[in-house]
Amino acid sequence: MYSKILVPLDGSTLSEGILPYVRSLARVIHAPVELLRINDPAQPRTYVTAVQVGEYLEKITASFSGITDVKCTVELGNPADMIVDRAAAQPDTLIAMATHGYSGAQRWLLGSVAEKVLHATTNHLLLVRPAGGDISGEARLKMVLVPLDGSELAEKALPTVTNLAACLKLEAVLVHVLIRFYFGSPDALLPMFGANIPTQQELWTQASSEAKQYLSEKVEQLRVAGLPHVSSVLIEGSAEGAAAAIIDLAKKTSENLVAMSTHGRSGIGRWMLGSVTERVVRHSTDPVLVIRP
Repeated sequence: MYSKILVPLDGSTLSEGILPYVRSLARVIHAPVELLRINDPAQPRTYVTAVQVGEYLEKITASFSGITDVKCTVELGNPADMIVDRAAAQPDTLIAMATHGYSGAQRWLLGSVAEKVLHATTNHLLLVRPAGGDISGEARLKMVLVPLDGSELAEKALPTVTNLAACLKLEAVLVHVLIRFYFGSPDALLPMFGANIPTQQELWTQASSEAKQYLSEKVEQLRVAGLPHVSSVLIEGSAEGAAAAIIDLAKKTSENLVAMSTHGRSGIGRWMLGSVTERVVRHSTDPVLVIRP
């Protein structure tokens, strides 16, 4: 599935919040792990000695109990650029990192770096907002939520979700946020419907029916692909609130993963998937797997 998991670390406990997810994923898919520590020449205070780096990475490596293929790399350069370039050398590399760290001696500002990587990388990207607590073990995941906006680009996430759900034995839940739309004056509908202008409620009922049919077809598609536990959820919302609806749904259950593409398209009943993905990454307390088609 992935040939390698690249794990950037800035030396902070917050950046290490990604490690429980990396351990559990690496164990299941048998992917080698590369721990990456970067010294930024533009931030002299972030430098650490070779001994300090060695001791730090050795400690992190030891936490991967039973996982022997763990490599440590130290680089000099701009953190975001180095992460993107190193992952790009192997297109099937998964970048896994925390979305928030903190700046100061020996550290770079991980939140800023994660956002730059999100915008620049063509690799899949697993992002986690650290919640504190014990990070020594492995994370448990039960469910993967897959937001779809009805576009083919959004559906590019489905093959990855199928493989991941099968490997990790996850329940897959397809999520569609149906956008409430208002045309205002009936005259605005004349170009589309002519004299037989439907009411606002009739339009909404039709859109809802089409969305349910769409989700039903995608659920069946995943079942045919071999996933036994697949369901769907249709949520009413607004274009501005699509991300909030996804985040709120994820909060209702524990041990979730959100998997979504970075680009989609807008239109009736659809949201702009790229911007929604960014909002989910910034505000979700669940891990988010970002898949760039």
